[in-house]
Amino acid sequence: MKKLLLIVFLGLMGCSSVEMVESYKNPDIVLFDAYKVLIVGMTDDSDVRQDFETRLKKEFDKRGVEAMRSIDLFDVAFTNTQKTEKELDELEEQLLDKDFDAILFTKVAGSESKQTFRKTMSELNRFYGGFKDDYLGSQNIYYDQDYYNQFKVYHAETSLYCICVDKDRSLIWRGALDIKDPKKISKTMNDYITLLVKAMEKEELIFRN
Repeated sequence: MKKLLLIVFLGLMGCSSVEMVESYKNPDIVLFDAYKVLIVGMTDDSDVRQDFETRLKKEFDKRGVEAMRSIDLFDVAFTNTQKTEKELDELEEQLLDKDFDAILFTKVAGSESKQTFRKTMSELNRFYGGFKDDYLGSQNIYYDQDYYNQFKVYHAETSLYCICVDKDRSLIWRGALDIKDPKKISKTMNDYITLLVKAMEKEELIFRN
């Protein structure tokens, strides 16, 4: 089952066509700057996670924005066990103490059909939760071997969360991306990150033209 899960993820992340399906930006945010960002790629496979986070970190490095990979911050015990709301509150406080002001969180999400997924994305306008809520609802990805088998169609989401001092630790932006006909993992990761960076530039979020 572990190998099957890895094959599914590699198949999703490993191919040709990446398309932005939906983009939601908090209406209270015009532009958003961050000076130290935690990059989180949620998958149970550490090699895929490390590769994705490393490639994305390079985009921050090129633009002079400090960023850290979650794989360098979260130990194995952290991702191998379910976290409580209290533990994630403590994590956010630790990130604040280390001068982080944003989290860029990417995960593979699933839905039974394209129609169902689009309906779910249309409800984002009513979502103002923070990283903690998103993590709590998604953390089974790290260790639940049946997680991906619950869905027929796979999609990816990247969310930008503010963890700024004296500000609500809430969603700044979320993009939903379709990955179609996966074949080559390296090309698809690059395509995904390129599209992600362009979307953030367009919304004036951290990356600026």
